[in-house]
Amino acid sequence: MVAARRRLHDLGVTRPLVEAIAGIARCSHQVLDAGCGDGFYLGTLASEIGFRGYGIDISTRAADLAARRYPQCEWIVANADRFIPYPDGSFDLVWSIHARMNAGEFRRVLVPGGRLLIALPAPGDLIELRGAGRDRAARTIEEFAAFRLIDRQRVTHVADLSPSAVRDVLRSIYRPFRSKPVEAMRVTFSSDVLLLEPAV
Repeated sequence: MVAARRRLHDLGVTRPLVEAIAGIARCSHQVLDAGCGDGFYLGTLASEIGFRGYGIDISTRAADLAARRYPQCEWIVANADRFIPYPDGSFDLVWSIHARMNAGEFRRVLVPGGRLLIALPAPGDLIELRGAGRDRAARTIEEFAAFRLIDRQRVTHVADLSPSAVRDVLRSIYRPFRSKPVEAMRVTFSSDVLLLEPAV
């Protein structure tokens, strides 16, 4: 699954989401990626923007791959659902990209005036492969009642994928292969990006 996602990143299918995050992260200095996976988003943007990046993931393999590919960032194996092993007020930006979320810990490790970025699969994400999804944004905003919504945007693009890339998408979302051979197809990638700040 980790390797499949890496191949999709390398194809450029996630570049529009990277660019949307870059616009938000541009003035940040200390950034935490909770549920960082193989470190693609954090490592890429730390190199492009120049902030100090810190990634947490529960997968030892994913964190090891991140550390090998992006040695300029710090990578930790930890369960961010339970505890983020950094002191209070350590980061001016925390993000969770299609990963699990922990409102209390996110707020704790943010500096006063810090911001939280959450990217969620939008209802049309991968609709050709798994059908229409549900709108998770409204429920997430409710769950993060200790935060105030600053901005919300939807990042959507369509990519023409080869059969091997379609198989990588299926691997990356834990979907088994279909009984019939996988064919090249056009696939929609769509994320809702929420920007929040702690409520006073």
